[in-house]
Amino acid sequence: MATIRVRFAPSPTGHLHVGGARTALFNWLFARQNNGVLVLRIEDTDLARSTKESEEVMLNDLKWLGLHWDEGPDKGGDFGPYRQSERLSIYREYADKLLAEGKAYHCFCTDEELEAHREQRRAEHQTPHYSGKCRQLSDAEKEKLKRAGRTPAIRFKASAEDINIKDLVRGNVTFPQGMIGDFIIMRSQGYPIYNFCVTIDDALMKISHVIRGEEHLSNTLRQIMLYKALGFPLPTFAHLSLILAGDRSKLSKRHGHSSLGQFEDKGYLPEAMINYLALLGWAPTTLSGDVEEMLSVEEITRQFSLEKVNKSPAVFDLDKLNFLSGHYIRRLPPEKTLELARPYLEQAGLVDENTDQAWLTEVVMELRGHLHCFSEITQHTDVFFKNELKPESDAEWEMLKAPGVTDLLSGLKGKLSGLTAISPEEFFALIKELKKEFGVKGKALFMPVRIALSGQQHGPDLGKLVSLVGPANCVKRIESALQNL
Repeated sequence: MATIRVRFAPSPTGHLHVGGARTALFNWLFARQNNGVLVLRIEDTDLARSTKESEEVMLNDLKWLGLHWDEGPDKGGDFGPYRQSERLSIYREYADKLLAEGKAYHCFCTDEELEAHREQRRAEHQTPHYSGKCRQLSDAEKEKLKRAGRTPAIRFKASAEDINIKDLVRGNVTFPQGMIGDFIIMRSQGYPIYNFCVTIDDALMKISHVIRGEEHLSNTLRQIMLYKALGFPLPTFAHLSLILAGDRSKLSKRHGHSSLGQFEDKGYLPEAMINYLALLGWAPTTLSGDVEEMLSVEEITRQFSLEKVNKSPAVFDLDKLNFLSGHYIRRLPPEKTLELARPYLEQAGLVDENTDQAWLTEVVMELRGHLHCFSEITQHTDVFFKNELKPESDAEWEMLKAPGVTDLLSGLKGKLSGLTAISPEEFFALIKELKKEFGVKGKALFMPVRIALSGQQHGPDLGKLVSLVGPANCVKRIESALQNL
């Protein structure tokens, strides 16, 4: 079997989009599963928007996910250069070849003339194809236009035939003849058009499978025409479904979570992102037919199949991602959990280099059960870092106002005063003493104590909280609660 070669070819115009990340992942999985090669190609011929800074950002996004490529601008390979901006002479060579063979021609039409023709075709309820006006220009007419200062573009002669492909995701796809007219392959400024570059690059880089988003399906017709005109063998195509937001519109910046960098900045785990991205349009099943959701990269690689990718649009569900991410966070060892949480705590001014490492590790481990991503940790730190904790609801205030609570809290304050440290076991021994002294038990005993010490009815284990906060801070919290009452 010939070597499987796939490519991921982003345009360096910003952070990697979620849809692009999914495309990169599916290419990576297909290459790894088939002992193949993943090529990274930078499509930077959009000079107005492409930047080296954006290229670096996108490469870092891929590296954060753990998607490493085999050939690319930073690694080299036998089929470079791997930036389109460094391949311009190659595109000009093939454009000249098509001109010489009569498969392309110079087009002198101005933008204004082309737009006027399109408007006329629309008014006549016709598809706004190019008229072919410049196809039959004589050499004398061409020279006259050049002397008038017009610089020609190069336009490809579209073939008049039905074109069929077998797409690995979408099945049999037919493009009827007449769908498109002659199309530009080189601009008048000398720069190549996207479809021309892609066709040449994929052919010369020996790409066997083109796996990309559904939005590129319409480009496939032009590219197949170019493959045939240039005598290149066709690759196998697989067009992945769109990714939609919850409102069924295309996922975009306005939804607030469209780029990979946003998730990295918020402290999501790359393992969780890989797991979730794989489920956007692909659903592995167990032998019993149940859908699996929690999958390691190794399990995804083993089970992945393009034939099982759904052609229907995938919906990006942030709640589902959060569920998976929380699961992965709770599986981390303590040292790694602290390493990933600490930058957010430092940014919030809660810890510094003098903060006790062992103490902070225990605090973070108590809080991680609340987290979907590490940036959320500062939403839950008050219980360990503040001593003025007001109850969060009227119901909690009412529990503190119940008869006998003031005496109960004063009694606890007295038992904690003067202590320098306390273990969970020692704390619960004090609670037993209070139970006997005040004749209260159960919710009537524990709930006022919990609310006074944490400001809420639910939260960390009470003995663990008291042990980590320390007796002196617990006394301050009780005093604050009593003062508020």
